[in-house]
Amino acid sequence: MSTWALVLAAAVWGAAAGALLPRAAYRFSAPSGEAWRGECPGGHALGGWLGRAACRECAEPGYGPRTTPLVIATALVCAVLAAATGTRPELGVWLLLAPAGVLLTVVDFRVRRLPDPLTLPFAGAALVLLGLTALVPEHAGHWTTAVLGSLALGGGYFVLFLINPAGMGFGDVKLALGAGAALGWYGWPTVMLGTFVGFLLGALYGAALVITRRADRKSAIPFGPFLITGALLGLLVGAYTA
Repeated sequence: MSTWALVLAAAVWGAAAGALLPRAAYRFSAPSGEAWRGECPGGHALGGWLGRAACRECAEPGYGPRTTPLVIATALVCAVLAAATGTRPELGVWLLLAPAGVLLTVVDFRVRRLPDPLTLPFAGAALVLLGLTALVPEHAGHWTTAVLGSLALGGGYFVLFLINPAGMGFGDVKLALGAGAALGWYGWPTVMLGTFVGFLLGALYGAALVITRRADRKSAIPFGPFLITGALLGLLVGAYTA
């Protein structure tokens, strides 16, 4: 398969997966301490977790995040991962994890919450799938380093959580387990790069909020999106240079 055909196929997969995310994003976007949403804004029960955020019983055509941005974002993420990874078998892992990463980003930005039903399976799936990929010829990573990267990044975030619980949520710690596994697949330089980029982007976002007076230095920000974006950029560099 040519590179362009691979990228196109990955983009189509991402678009299809992204179209299924709006309802899950709405249901998971419940403030901390509250149960996941089981009803639309009009009070009608929701059926299922995947699909458009729309209610057949309401006059309002939709609620929650719009479908188109999620489709575009997921398609773009999958396409760039395919371009960087090529036909190596770990691409299948990245394409399966990408929609979950987009969903986590949306939910954390909306309510500053990283749901356990997403973060823990994300970490488990990353480790299991990469372990299986390590058995396939022509892969370019190391499962042992993926495991160690998961433990190292998760442990580092846990220390930060203990030092400053107000600035680092425990959801970030659990998300770091999965991000560390993905980054660790391509080695320690990739782990360090992805971690640095995540903190840099988070710092720049926080500084921008302070400058525009939308927050002060003590305000908490959703860090999950920057952790995921840093992991994505580190993963792209690691995959391209592997």
